[in-house]
Amino acid sequence: MAESLDIDKSLSDEAKYQQLIPQVESLLNPDEPLISNLANVTAALKEAFEKISWVGFYLSDGNKLYLGPFQGKVACTVIEFGKGVCGTSVEKKETIIVEDVHKFPGHIACDSGSNSEIVVPIIKGEIVYGVLDLDSYIFSAFNNIDKKYLQKLCLLLTEKFSFEKILL
Repeated sequence: MAESLDIDKSLSDEAKYQQLIPQVESLLNPDEPLISNLANVTAALKEAFEKISWVGFYLSDGNKLYLGPFQGKVACTVIEFGKGVCGTSVEKKETIIVEDVHKFPGHIACDSGSNSEIVVPIIKGEIVYGVLDLDSYIFSAFNNIDKKYLQKLCLLLTEKFSFEKILL
């Protein structure tokens, strides 16, 4: 297992993702607990992108989302389906990019400094097991490049791990 990342921070976001994804894949170990692997994913994303103020997973028990591994300030611990960006992403089963969270109806402000957000659902089959949530203090920090690679990362996670074991 690699113990560090090698990311050139002067590169474009797409080039950073192209460097990051294979390194994250080498970090992932299906023989270790999912929670440990998710923790390393959050650390890798936070380390690679200066625009990220908070990154973490919210995991589903089938009724609500519960805070999982994350990097950043303390966060909301429970989010109902259909509430905020995370709950809306679960309900719609789609990635949501929010350029200005202050204009998102029902936004849950865990960190009042956050200005933009992207939430990617973790889906296997028809079941949403949780979401990957990234926040930024920068308005419009996330775009379709982030969406493409974060979805790829979530797909990689569902291919390597059985999320059924983590349901609360």
